[in-house]
Amino acid sequence: MLKLLRYVLGHPLCDGYRVSALQRVLKWQIASRFMRVPMLVPFTSQTSLLMERGMTGATGNFYCGLHEFEDMAFVMNLLRPHDQFVDIGANIGAYTILASGSSGARSIAVEPLPSTFRRLSANVRCNELEDLVTLHNAGIADTETSLRFTSTLDTVNHVATELDSGMETVEVPVLPMDRLLLDESPLCIKIDVEGFERKVIDGATKVLQSEALRAVLMELNGSGNRYGYSDDEIHRDMTDFGFQPFVYDPFQRVLQELSNRNKASGNTLYLRDIDWVEERLKTAPEIELPWRRIPIPR
Repeated sequence: MLKLLRYVLGHPLCDGYRVSALQRVLKWQIASRFMRVPMLVPFTSQTSLLMERGMTGATGNFYCGLHEFEDMAFVMNLLRPHDQFVDIGANIGAYTILASGSSGARSIAVEPLPSTFRRLSANVRCNELEDLVTLHNAGIADTETSLRFTSTLDTVNHVATELDSGMETVEVPVLPMDRLLLDESPLCIKIDVEGFERKVIDGATKVLQSEALRAVLMELNGSGNRYGYSDDEIHRDMTDFGFQPFVYDPFQRVLQELSNRNKASGNTLYLRDIDWVEERLKTAPEIELPWRRIPIPR
């Protein structure tokens, strides 16, 4: 609980709104202990999320507005209707709901775990986004096959290794991103695969070379070590594809280039065609949350 309170009180969106944030924490902590079915809670002013007890990542969106503030705000500011967003490792679909429900973009959401996929599907239905979102209950790798995934670790379920022997697992079909997106042209891709990024990239050469792709948001937090891959190796691959790492300030709508991957965060934002991206960010409408707005800076 102390770790949770530190997170909430230190969150950028809670600055000046700490009392209401703590009230939401208290409300959830009490309600979740009695709930028998998932609860539909406000997300942005246009969207909601179905949540239940134990969803540690999802509840951060209820407490603070946008759990991964800089990255989620970037996706919302970048995308417009008719753009395409791809969510690899979508979990319950927070990024997908933002991309399609708030920004109006078309989304392809990929989630391997059947139980989590059902929650993702429910969130798409609750927000009436079936016409904008295509769902795939599969994993992404470098070849078409099937792999076993852990199934009881919430947001950190991953492709199982020998170290996971004795854990509950489920066999899931996987395919390369190049095959999944054969006739698609995404503008932005989010990759959150708990250390399996190396294999995802190996199966996405055509997608990553596409001129239409301007942004890749990738989780790089050392999890690849379990498969023998390093974050530095993946970073070199992304720069070879013409991407450079940046951090984004949503309050000022400013990008700052980094000299290496973002070691201060679990995610790294890779961009190219920077002038185009900057113009998109500056001209996006303000972000509306149920309890505050993030206006366009003057």
